[in-house]
Amino acid sequence: MGASNIYTLVLVVQPQRVLLGMKKRGFGAGRWNGFGGKVQEGETIEDGAKRELQEESDLTVDTLQKVGHITFEFVGVPEPMQVHIFHTDSVQGTPRESDEMRPQWFLLDQIPFSDMWPDDSYWFPLLLQKKKFRGHFKFQDQDTILDYSLHEVDDI
Repeated sequence: MGASNIYTLVLVVQPQRVLLGMKKRGFGAGRWNGFGGKVQEGETIEDGAKRELQEESDLTVDTLQKVGHITFEFVGVPEPMQVHIFHTDSVQGTPRESDEMRPQWFLLDQIPFSDMWPDDSYWFPLLLQKKKFRGHFKFQDQDTILDYSLHEVDDI
């Protein structure tokens, strides 16, 4: 497994609301998602997560809590994506739109699951309950889950 398939995802969850970004270009364009991307060579996974959050939303964070790890497999793509999922409730700055993402706060009972990745509705409730989890999702295409496994864990 090379560094090229290691990704991060950061969710800013505060009481009663979550910050999501509308992906404007590239993989996942047109969907609401957390903030993240590829870990660069020479940086830790957590440092990559902090960098991506800052690049995509102009927010900085001191501490992240790792809450999940999901492997995403896409039919026809040889190497699966390893996504490390982080949570924070405390950020510095004001969310600002970037070339890649348009941030928006959503009330927790109004999360736009129909405009997110189909797997989000499976693991997002665990994240909101502050539970740790591991999972594997196999996609036929970007809209069709063929198979999945998801379970709570004590430690990530």
